[in-house]
Amino acid sequence: MPVNIGATLSHISRESSDIRRLADFYKEIFGFEEIEAPNFGEFKVIWLNLPGAFALHLIERNPGTKLPEGPYSTTSPTADPSHLPRGHHICFTVSDFDSFLQTLKEKGIQTFQRSLPDGKVKQVFFFDPDGNGLEVASRRDE
Repeated sequence: MPVNIGATLSHISRESSDIRRLADFYKEIFGFEEIEAPNFGEFKVIWLNLPGAFALHLIERNPGTKLPEGPYSTTSPTADPSHLPRGHHICFTVSDFDSFLQTLKEKGIQTFQRSLPDGKVKQVFFFDPDGNGLEVASRRDE
């Protein structure tokens, strides 16, 4: 039995050396809205909200850490989206998959496409400007 039956997703955080660039990407590509964020003093944050879904907290990278600038994927040290189906990524669904895919192409974003084995859900994988893996899937009813 789970400890808390009513658990829901609150937010996902991403560390970045350029939180403004990352915020602008998520606002432009997915429609996140910038919301009020606390002033932590020693580091900057930008908080974004995707209405009806979850929040994304962008946190200024600590230059003293040894974390990589971008994770890319678990199987490749380079930005190759074909490795993302088995790597770390966040998945979104969109109401018009084909239009969304066209927008990515127009912006010159490198993608990798596939479908679930039953062919009912189309998937596209790509990276945000910091190398974090993303997936966008069509809805089954599309």
